[in-house]
Amino acid sequence: MAVLVDSNVLLDVLTEDSHWFDWSASALERTAERAALVVNAIVYAEISVRFSRIEDLENALPRDMLARENIPYEAAFLAAKVHLRYRARGGSRNTPLPDFFIGAHAAIAGHRILTRDRGRYATYFPAVPLIAP
Repeated sequence: MAVLVDSNVLLDVLTEDSHWFDWSASALERTAERAALVVNAIVYAEISVRFSRIEDLENALPRDMLARENIPYEAAFLAAKVHLRYRARGGSRNTPLPDFFIGAHAAIAGHRILTRDRGRYATYFPAVPLIAP
């Protein structure tokens, strides 16, 4: 089972976040020893804001360490349905949140998610295994 890596973990490592770097770096390393690591276009986009050149981003996210996967259309459908539940529970965002696409991608593909943001994933994708603090 592959592991979809959330942008917060990658950003913690890339920015050497003072609070989360140790946990994120260690979790990323341990997970890479046991499973293939994957990012999708949503994660890639969220990380890209830290880089002015795509070449620098590509160097920071080496393909031999982090495979790229497209988001399946079934995952986009699921993300929209989860967004409707979010709105029914009082959520204010009018469009599906990035976490909904990431969670739906993991759910449809049978991946785990490496994240430090357990909340939305556990709430809206309870069947997706999480690697989280």
